[in-house]
Amino acid sequence: MDFHSPEEFCNWRRVFSSLSFKLGRPYDRPESVINFSLGFYDAKDFVQTSERVKSVDLHPTKPWILTSLHSGSVCIWDYESKKLEKSFKVTESPVRAAKFIVQKNWIVVGSDDAFIRVYDCETMEVIKEFEAHRDYIRGLAVHPSLPYVLSSSDDKLIKIWDWEKGWICTRVFEGHDHYVMQLAFNPKDLNTFASASLDGTIKIWNVDSANPIFTLDAHAKGINCIDYFVSGDELYLISGSDDYTAKVWDYKSKACVQTLEGHAHNVTAVHVHPELPIIITCSEDETVRLWNKANYRLENAMNYGLQRVWTVGYRKNSKQFVFGCDKGTIMVKITNSKGSGAANLKQE
Repeated sequence: MDFHSPEEFCNWRRVFSSLSFKLGRPYDRPESVINFSLGFYDAKDFVQTSERVKSVDLHPTKPWILTSLHSGSVCIWDYESKKLEKSFKVTESPVRAAKFIVQKNWIVVGSDDAFIRVYDCETMEVIKEFEAHRDYIRGLAVHPSLPYVLSSSDDKLIKIWDWEKGWICTRVFEGHDHYVMQLAFNPKDLNTFASASLDGTIKIWNVDSANPIFTLDAHAKGINCIDYFVSGDELYLISGSDDYTAKVWDYKSKACVQTLEGHAHNVTAVHVHPELPIIITCSEDETVRLWNKANYRLENAMNYGLQRVWTVGYRKNSKQFVFGCDKGTIMVKITNSKGSGAANLKQE
């Protein structure tokens, strides 16, 4: 690795020191293999404005992390070999959303130039490219079994695209009064999905209707993120907001059952582990927090020294998570402390 200036060396030294201090020295623990930020592999890219990671996605069968960058680039990293598999420039605008379409071996990308682009995972050949919205594209969601991709935008619209019909838009969902930040399919009913908006509301939709099923006036400030989870047989939603909180919602009663407080800045990403009793929240306060899903107690808070945390990705049937931050990406593993119910994140 070449450092291009004394200042760059000092910056990297601070990052390494922070990682070692916050999480323990990884090389002193033979069972733990570190996966540093993107810039570790390419210092030049790291020190550019492209360093900010806006989305991450994990492939369900291959050891791949898909990242989209504020600079307009997309990367695929092999977290087992610690090598960059693919990297290419999509646009000069930020790429805020990128997802694997596993059924087709594709990647779908949404960016601030309002375009959706679809690429072959292996060749990076452009499969499809089209203007999808009138403003920034904030979120994408790929249906687990049907040929559908949802997109959301600063134009306040949600659209559904059918790739078996040549990527035509089959429905437009209107109703939000501000940017639509994120989308999530309902795991218990894949014909329905949730949307989170800076208008402070969560809306629930059916893919076959342009009208929302119901609306939750969820937060006093904008909502950045949304996720479903199941506890017992009951379905819940979790939302993260610019009011510095995350809230848990009973889907059936539409009631807020818990407010998670403690972050010192906007909550940018939320996720609930489907097997472990863990809720994860990420924030612009540069921390990742772990909460007990059973009693909503804060179990742990981590700062990886990579500045603001924007996004979280999870690999099914594993304990592995990936976080995208201002200064790169880090993979961690959730572990339980021996003799306690507390959860910790250990570097992979």
